[in-house]
Amino acid sequence: MVARTTYVTLHTGARMPLVGYGTWQSKEGEMEGPLNEALRAGYRHIDTAAAYGNEDVIGKVLQEEWFGPGKLKREDLFVVTKLFVGGLHPGGPAQWIKASLEKLRLDYVDMFLIHTVFNFTSFTPQNRQVADYVDHVAMWKEMEALVDQGLTKAIGLSNFNQRQIQNILDHCRIKPANLQVELHAHMQQRPLVDFCKKNGIVVSAYSPVGSPGAAQFIERLSGGKTIIEVPSLVNHPVIVDLAKKYNKQTNQILLKHIVQRGVVALPKSLNSSRIAASIDLFDWDMSPEDIAKIDALDKGKDGRIYNYSHLGVSPTHAQFPYHEYP
Repeated sequence: MVARTTYVTLHTGARMPLVGYGTWQSKEGEMEGPLNEALRAGYRHIDTAAAYGNEDVIGKVLQEEWFGPGKLKREDLFVVTKLFVGGLHPGGPAQWIKASLEKLRLDYVDMFLIHTVFNFTSFTPQNRQVADYVDHVAMWKEMEALVDQGLTKAIGLSNFNQRQIQNILDHCRIKPANLQVELHAHMQQRPLVDFCKKNGIVVSAYSPVGSPGAAQFIERLSGGKTIIEVPSLVNHPVIVDLAKKYNKQTNQILLKHIVQRGVVALPKSLNSSRIAASIDLFDWDMSPEDIAKIDALDKGKDGRIYNYSHLGVSPTHAQFPYHEYP
């Protein structure tokens, strides 16, 4: 039976599209055209962050091209942004969401996420960020106040582990509605997804096709050093064979595997063909046998690409989130 549902429902009752247009590493000069392509292709979910440095471009495109009589209404879009990675301090959430809204030219966002478990405050001479300890419960109370003020419809987390999420759940007035984490065929995050589903938290997947540009990005931040090798999922023989069988692009196979689990996928591309293909997921299904073939590619925690090593954050940090899986 073909799964035609194109959204998941948050505990707030709002609908979050199952595919969002990811904008990480999208630079100002290269983003307007692809974002317009994405909106023309039917994307109604945009994922950004203060740290991405492109909220102003998104605001410009939406206001000048897409909002107005006979065009999209604000409620037609689901816009996600994230607290600046140096904004996890008293007063930071209010300060940074207001800055984001000004750049996005919006009165509210649909989802505001705490981007990291740390507060990155400065750079060392070796170009490594200093990650301060954060009182997550205190920060969450400030996030809840943003909902009360109408600045965001819902709030959530990114890059938190299960224990850290449980700490929020144990002390919250408003539950997290969304958790955004690295998730792809090599790291399928099944225990964490199950935990979130039991607690009414929708999971979103960044790097859903394995982040082909990750190695170059991390190498650049690491002063030219090769820190990780990133296996290519889009060229994996299992994925290539399934793409031929279903007459789809390899990125579609990887994304379909995610959304068939009820997990939101956030692909990023500047290529028109891939942009259109990445949302063309809802009039076909893969068989259980073929889903199982991709299930078998899971490497658990060994499949992780991003572990903060490129930022110089030590695994000995008291709040390092990746000692545990989930």
